[in-house]
Amino acid sequence: MSLKLATAKKLLVLIEGQTVPASSLKGALVERLINEGILSRRGRVRQTIQLMNPAALQTFLKNQYAIASLTHFIAVAEGEATTRAELVEASGDSKLRSVRTFQGFLVNSYAPIKAVFKGENMTIQPTEGTFTFIYDFEEFVPDKNVTIVGVENAENFRHLKEQAYLFQGITPLFVSRYPQNQSKDLMKWLQSIPNNYLHFGDFDLAGVGIYLHEYKANLGERARFFIPNNLESLLSAHGSRERYNKQKENFDTQLVTEAPLLDLIQCIHKARKGLDQEVFIRL
Repeated sequence: MSLKLATAKKLLVLIEGQTVPASSLKGALVERLINEGILSRRGRVRQTIQLMNPAALQTFLKNQYAIASLTHFIAVAEGEATTRAELVEASGDSKLRSVRTFQGFLVNSYAPIKAVFKGENMTIQPTEGTFTFIYDFEEFVPDKNVTIVGVENAENFRHLKEQAYLFQGITPLFVSRYPQNQSKDLMKWLQSIPNNYLHFGDFDLAGVGIYLHEYKANLGERARFFIPNNLESLLSAHGSRERYNKQKENFDTQLVTEAPLLDLIQCIHKARKGLDQEVFIRL
């Protein structure tokens, strides 16, 4: 069992020569330390606890919790950028606190994309059927003429060549919104680069809401929603009325500033249907 952070902080106060209220330091561990003569409980009305044997406490923490330094243990347990290796080094427990070791996001392309990674030139061009995962995304900078295209669904992200006809006139680097727990990294990266962003998602009220709340709100004028020229006919032929009936408009249309997006919203309401983006894959 790991040493609780709150207990560690109280023990550090004792090591520094102070006392703590007995009411704030309780439990089986405290009773054991008192029984072994390492700690002492004093007073009748307002009891306090003080450290009797600092050397014995340090030995106890080392043997029971693999903690060589309480100060280091506390600093690592509270640190935002802690790795599992640091947790093991500080406490012998890689699960001392929750650490997200798998950061970053997937990128894909159907043509070579130039970028700089950690100061070195690189080219993104995954073999078909594979993706590139960007882990140290803070040091990944695509060429300034590249448009970042956010893809909402996995099948579209997989079959990019079959959708290349949609993106003539731009140099697209495709990024995936999923896995969902990576989306914060993706947004952090998008906010750090100057490239334009094009959102390629489902053509329904939920898809518009995702774009407005997650992307437009954070990227401002650099963000646009991809809308095909033949959307009205596609909605009529392939749209889902059930999808439309189940969704609610969770955004204020009066705050939408993109004229094409307003046209899209009106088109969805007129057809009373929603359209999955997978319709564009030409296998």
